[in-house]
Amino acid sequence: MDFVPTEEQTAAQGLAARIFGDLSTHERLAGVGTGTDSELWKELCAAGLTAAVEEIGLLGLVLLLEEQGRTTAQVPFAASCVYGLLAVASHGTDEQRDRLLPPLRDGTAVAAGAFPACGGMRADGEGRLSGSVPYVPWLRDASLVLVADSDRGLWIVRTGDPGVATEPVETTAPWSAARLVLDRAHGERLGGERAHGERLGGERAHGEGLGREGAYGERLGGERARGEGLGREGVRGEGLGGDRAHEGRLRGAGAYGEPLGHVENVSLSGAYEHVLAASRIAFAGLQAGVCAGSLARAVAHTNTREQFGRPLSTKQAVLLRAADAHMDTEAIRVTAYEAAWRHDTGLPYGTQALTAAWWASEAGTRVVHAGQHLHGGTGADLDHPVHRHFLWGRQLDAYLGCGSEVLQELGQSLVKEGPE
Repeated sequence: MDFVPTEEQTAAQGLAARIFGDLSTHERLAGVGTGTDSELWKELCAAGLTAAVEEIGLLGLVLLLEEQGRTTAQVPFAASCVYGLLAVASHGTDEQRDRLLPPLRDGTAVAAGAFPACGGMRADGEGRLSGSVPYVPWLRDASLVLVADSDRGLWIVRTGDPGVATEPVETTAPWSAARLVLDRAHGERLGGERAHGERLGGERAHGEGLGREGAYGERLGGERARGEGLGREGVRGEGLGGDRAHEGRLRGAGAYGEPLGHVENVSLSGAYEHVLAASRIAFAGLQAGVCAGSLARAVAHTNTREQFGRPLSTKQAVLLRAADAHMDTEAIRVTAYEAAWRHDTGLPYGTQALTAAWWASEAGTRVVHAGQHLHGGTGADLDHPVHRHFLWGRQLDAYLGCGSEVLQELGQSLVKEGPE
């Protein structure tokens, strides 16, 4: 294994560190709230960091997401890259790459993923889709949403047309959410054949666009699918760390589509597994940065805060708690690096992706709790910067499967693989 970054990866990481460090300040984050920092997003895209992900690979993306996590910067960098750029580049047709990748590279299009570990969308024997997806991060900013059904088919749906309703609803959920409603969605599968469907729970829609007078989507795989329009109903809540998430729900009669085929000899089931694993690796890298930022703040606080005439950092209990947090952070980082490196070199990486996800969930929770605890009463201040790390860490703990769920999936994977 060689985790030494290439010259291109090192340069991209350094540039990302500078931009995030300069622009994602506590004062700026406080002003943004749970929304997206559009100016920071434009700066990142103008610097070519989104476009560079195709060249520097998943390991390079993990390095960039570490820098984002250190500052808890409010931009959809992880979601747009892993569910947009990398997914389309790896599994889209040539025509779809030519059409979809340029706006994703320059940031004029943003991708999100309705992508749970177990598909919330279900298809019956006739190919009719129904069901729900619990969380879709950054849905309000997305122009494209990657949707996975229970048969592990992948759909890309456009959400940027006027008339897509976001209806705010107060909720006690720890992150902002919104319902995603399909109503006569006209879809284009990432591939080629046509399929037809009926309206999904709403009024008839015609023409182009989501929620306005129809909706178009693209399925990763090869067939054109035609369902019934797409809309969004908002459910607003305080986002954990501002990572805007939305509840996606398909309701109504269902959307008919043909079974997903193949794209360049890769089955759609394989595409689902590849995108899910890559997303877990990417968000593990983001968690590594969140934990590193939390720990750095705790170290700075305990070095300057005195108790009985001595810095808190001289207390043995504080030292041991910080040391444990450091080891946990390094475990998240190294497992994410290994999984990303194997992905980029073409080696099997499914087990490593689950391992990285488990560390990000279990150890990540411990680290952000330790970071807040080491701040003492200051850590209980909701306006303190360390609280953002706490919220992000808890949010990333649950996204794409909590620790116990991932551990069960990892065990099943190991049993299936058998002894080497």
